[in-house]
Amino acid sequence: MIQAFNDMVIPTNGQGMIDVTAPIARWLDDQRIDGGLLTIFCQHTSASLIIQENAAPAARRDVERYFARIAPESREYEHDDEGPDDMPAHLRTALTSVSLSIPVRDGEMTLGTWQGIYLFEHRRRPHRRRLTLHLIGE
Repeated sequence: MIQAFNDMVIPTNGQGMIDVTAPIARWLDDQRIDGGLLTIFCQHTSASLIIQENAAPAARRDVERYFARIAPESREYEHDDEGPDDMPAHLRTALTSVSLSIPVRDGEMTLGTWQGIYLFEHRRRPHRRRLTLHLIGE
């Protein structure tokens, strides 16, 4: 078994989904591991990871609007240390995930035809988000 690690910093422009499939695939290609398991971990509590439709931008916009409805900004939250988008960002992260596990076969992620990996930024202002990649395989 071989293991590889990488930290990837993703700049965001505020709320929204950022496709990180290509930079992760480039790193994976450099590892020369034919088969195994890739784990992607987001080191934040106000941003998350999701696998989502990667062909139609309307699908991403609908997902973003859905999360804005189910975890809206509100003065009713007790936790607002970093502003009115603070607690909604934590709720949106709790409803999604901070880690993904993706099988690797023939040196590539086994994503479906229309699947992409997205960093889902839940805060309004820009951030620099850190992802840790861990690949184990042969």
